[in-house]
Amino acid sequence: MLGYIVVILLLAAVRWTFPEVAGASDFASSKEEPADETTLTVALPSKSEKPHRILSVPSYKEAFPDTNAVQLVAAQQWGVLPVKNRADAESRKKELVYIDSSPYYHVDKLSQSIPYLVPRAAILLQDIGQAFFDSLYVKGVPLHRLIVTSVLRTQEDVARLRRFNGNATENSCHLYGTTFDICYNRYETIENPSGPHRRQVRNDTLKYVLSEVLRDMREQERCFIKYEVKQGCFHMTVR
Repeated sequence: MLGYIVVILLLAAVRWTFPEVAGASDFASSKEEPADETTLTVALPSKSEKPHRILSVPSYKEAFPDTNAVQLVAAQQWGVLPVKNRADAESRKKELVYIDSSPYYHVDKLSQSIPYLVPRAAILLQDIGQAFFDSLYVKGVPLHRLIVTSVLRTQEDVARLRRFNGNATENSCHLYGTTFDICYNRYETIENPSGPHRRQVRNDTLKYVLSEVLRDMREQERCFIKYEVKQGCFHMTVR
């Protein structure tokens, strides 16, 4: 007991004689607290991460207003000379890239077009598909592939189409290999063969995400886009 009292008196004397010792200790303690909070934030990032919000665009027509006349200028600048028929397309593979279904998009069964694009447009399509994947992931939405419904049209395709569709234009942007359509009311669900069945996602939700991706691509001046109501697609031409 006597020894304990001596130690207490000694520490009190040191504190009285050198008050900065206690101050330094308190200062060091106050400095350590923020460091601990920072460490917790870095060590547990998952607690602060939340899925990004789905915002869509205010108006599809206003966000994607580019008419055929506007897109035609870009198509003639970056595209090939109009392809006469399928045999002509086969002979011009040095100018055109064959596009098949990829991990990011699915090419629909084509009846009025053939799956060819100029390289510039093929890269754009791939980038849109990948950006759509990335956006779905950060928003916590199950992955889906886009569906491409129309690609390069030959002059024979356009003539045949005009017999059934009075709105089809003779000088279509699809003639130049720069233009493709992505439907907004159908998507392909990506299933894991060994995993559980994926939850259903409303087409409107996927359309909202797609519209955000396309708006960004258009604002980056990579393409012109027209929102097609009757055809149920986004009609776009590479820039």
